[in-house]
Amino acid sequence: MKNHGADTILRAVTNPLKNKYLVRGAWCLVVSALLAACPHKAGAPTPEPTVPLPTAGIAAQQVAITPLTLVVAEDSLGWQVLVGERRTALARADSVIGSLLKERAPEVTWLLPDDLRRAARRAPGIAPDPDQMGTAILLRGGGREEMVPDPLRNELRTLAALVGAGGGRFMLVPAGVVYRRSAGQVARRPVGPPPLPSAGPPVRPIATAELTVVMVDVRTGRVGFRTVARGEGDDPWTALTRAVKSLTPGLP
Repeated sequence: MKNHGADTILRAVTNPLKNKYLVRGAWCLVVSALLAACPHKAGAPTPEPTVPLPTAGIAAQQVAITPLTLVVAEDSLGWQVLVGERRTALARADSVIGSLLKERAPEVTWLLPDDLRRAARRAPGIAPDPDQMGTAILLRGGGREEMVPDPLRNELRTLAALVGAGGGRFMLVPAGVVYRRSAGQVARRPVGPPPLPSAGPPVRPIATAELTVVMVDVRTGRVGFRTVARGEGDDPWTALTRAVKSLTPGLP
């Protein structure tokens, strides 16, 4: 005599196990289909947008700009001649940054790197050399409660006390400029008469200037503002100019 009740019990026990594997297989197929349908982005993630300088909070105050100490470019750009002479490249970058900030944010009393150098020369043995400070250490962020490490913290405080009429509380620190080849950009032909056919078309790579800028409260040593300004160009100074302009948006 066949026990139909036993068959029912066995089916109740064995069918869920069988269905478990069937369901798992179906889910694998669904997940694989979803992954295949999703667009994949190659390369680095999209960078965060540039944050404008908080000029409203420092209006009518003296804010010194420290000299740049780091300018580097990817080898693939072939800009060794343009930025390879370190001292010349740093001086030109300082000039671009200082002149544009004075022009585009006149509500702040900007003190330029030359002002810091003069203050340091007036206090030999006390003031640090502005061109030899380790400001490039601030190129990478130190977290939410970022503090400037010593001895840089003490050096910034000393310079702020010596420069100008009594110095100021804040200093703008350009921590470094990094030039990277722009992704998905083709090289552009330089402006000018067309080249001879036999010479081949001279081209210039398009690069992105990444200027890291921090604002330091020299009394507390705290970094109160940080951003990376970006600008594209087919030469270092055009790219840097556009990067600095992105710090004060809304102007030509």
